[in-house]
Amino acid sequence: MSDLRQILRAVTVPMLVVDHYAKLIGANDAAEVLLGPIPSARPFVTVLRHPEINAALDAVLAGEERARLNATLMSQGRGVFCEVTVTAMQLEGRRAAAVVIEDRSRDEETELMRRDFVANVSHELRTPLTALMGFIETLRGPARNDPNARDRFLDIMEREAGRMNRLIGDLLSLSRVEQDERRRPVETVDIAGLIRSAVTALTPQAAAAGVAIEQVGLADRAVQLPGDADQLVQVFHNLIENAVKYGAGGGLVTITLERLDHEPVMRGPAWAIAVADKGEGIDPRHLPRLTERFYRVDTHRSREQGGTGLGLAIVKHIISRHRGRLRIESKKGEGSRFIVILPESVGRL
Repeated sequence: MSDLRQILRAVTVPMLVVDHYAKLIGANDAAEVLLGPIPSARPFVTVLRHPEINAALDAVLAGEERARLNATLMSQGRGVFCEVTVTAMQLEGRRAAAVVIEDRSRDEETELMRRDFVANVSHELRTPLTALMGFIETLRGPARNDPNARDRFLDIMEREAGRMNRLIGDLLSLSRVEQDERRRPVETVDIAGLIRSAVTALTPQAAAAGVAIEQVGLADRAVQLPGDADQLVQVFHNLIENAVKYGAGGGLVTITLERLDHEPVMRGPAWAIAVADKGEGIDPRHLPRLTERFYRVDTHRSREQGGTGLGLAIVKHIISRHRGRLRIESKKGEGSRFIVILPESVGRL
């Protein structure tokens, strides 16, 4: 039995061993983490009350070499999707069985996310494609000789094609960001300079929307931080552009740069970049989901503004790569504030 204990200790996935009487004679630490305390010398059916698993165990003890099945087991009050393998073995000359349980819940969640992602992308592309096909058909038929209708339809087609192009661009950007997320940036960048650059690029768009951009703590200042310049410009551009688009009613976007002597989560000094608008604000119930892919507070308005539903997801991944944090503060009717917090030194993380 000492050999059995060594084997159980060496196996990293949950494993239980049952003798020829279907009585539990051993379980490793991983099994107890998953299932809770497991007393030995008890009938297996009282330890794991799952009819299909017990039927598989009976079949293996009766002569089958292996049985495999999927099962949902309760662990710490929640259902966990698992793959269970029951394999015949010999112990002290008698037939026994090993029950190995592999947690597949993360695989299941990943597959669900993949299906949802494909469904969302298909939906986002289908809408403009359907519009384009309809307008093409109309231009080839009833509107063939109508110059006014032709010009109007071509304008709409250009807008829909641009929307698809932005969506594909954001999908590619999200893919690149996810690939890089585990690699820390090795370069040093001037964070204040990057913000000023993003503001300069967006000033004409803000002016056209009747929005003034105010910078606080940014003038003639250089703040050196570890970072990827292209990605951080993308973050600031996205947040400022969103503030201009969705907070235009307030007429003012304020960008502040502030040093934090000690940021508790990062255990050291950090810099906070806040982008605030005085628009209509966001209902607090939406805030936890804003960085989800394709999540929109107002789907129709977002599409009218040219949004793809991926911008904040990209921002979240970029900030994560920089070991930073994104905090969102907003109240309906009081505007919104998006705060990016970046560590002053990677070495302190």
